[in-house]
Amino acid sequence: MRWERGDGFVADDDVARVDLDVVHGFISTSYWAAGISRDLMQKAITGSLNVGVYDADGAQVAYARAATDRATFAWIADVFVLESHRGRGLGKFVVSTLLEHPELQGLRRLILATADAHELYRSYGFDDVADPSRLLTIHRDATILYGQNDGGAELAATPADARNHS
Repeated sequence: MRWERGDGFVADDDVARVDLDVVHGFISTSYWAAGISRDLMQKAITGSLNVGVYDADGAQVAYARAATDRATFAWIADVFVLESHRGRGLGKFVVSTLLEHPELQGLRRLILATADAHELYRSYGFDDVADPSRLLTIHRDATILYGQNDGGAELAATPADARNHS
């Protein structure tokens, strides 16, 4: 599907259009997936519902994805707008487009994690977990997991990993 904003920016869910160089370039330096390999990022893109935002020249400037079964659940992940394009409402555009996608309608649960965009997501109805005692996680530190080993590190969780979630 394709959504036009009217000012030259379009959103598109065509996975073939996702610019792996742009997405990997941003995500591999993010606080949540620093060091992720290009191959692992490609695998994440391939297994997800993706929305890219593109400028009038076709260059990708924003991205978001949903890891989802397209029936009951989605995890919203890897949302970003390139620094050069911030302040133009593109974050809202990419999030709105993803959340309005027909394949994410009627889901029982949508979830995400963020360190710095709580108010953006609250404006779409996201809220704190009502009963955090029901939510469990295994958290593996991206700097250890992805480090310099091209994404193939041992996946050993420690009690410290479980406490340090972002």
